[in-house]
Amino acid sequence: MLEIGTKAPDFTLSDKDGNQVSLSQFLGKKVILYFYPKDSTPGCTRQACAFAALYGQFEALGAVVIGVSKDSAASHQRFAQKNDLPFLLLSDPELQAIQAYGVWQEKKLYGKVSMGVVRTTYVIDEQGMIEKVMPKVKPDTNAGELLAYLRGEG
Repeated sequence: MLEIGTKAPDFTLSDKDGNQVSLSQFLGKKVILYFYPKDSTPGCTRQACAFAALYGQFEALGAVVIGVSKDSAASHQRFAQKNDLPFLLLSDPELQAIQAYGVWQEKKLYGKVSMGVVRTTYVIDEQGMIEKVMPKVKPDTNAGELLAYLRGEG
């Protein structure tokens, strides 16, 4: 997990349409960078839909929302279409950004241990520095908590 006040690692990944997107393209804007385990699973769908519902308010505050998982661009395209997701979804099958941000970790589910993405959100400031780290976020409240934080309420 990266620390507040450190430079956010730059990366270039494909979006759902196959376009290359780099974090550095968003210098000058606040970036909500959220990592999630898998497209179209119940928790990830609720989290994405919550961001979609509040997307206009994030935009009004000048913030960019980017979701990252190791799913393919085709999977992201289906996920975005099915749920009307207006923000960027980036595909990281090689775990480039996922590992750089320290969210590829050991997970335990029903006593079984495996490696996977731990649901984590970073707020990156206009200069590309990590401003806030939210580890192990809850899918239903993450977007609202971030909006409150950006408004200075939390």
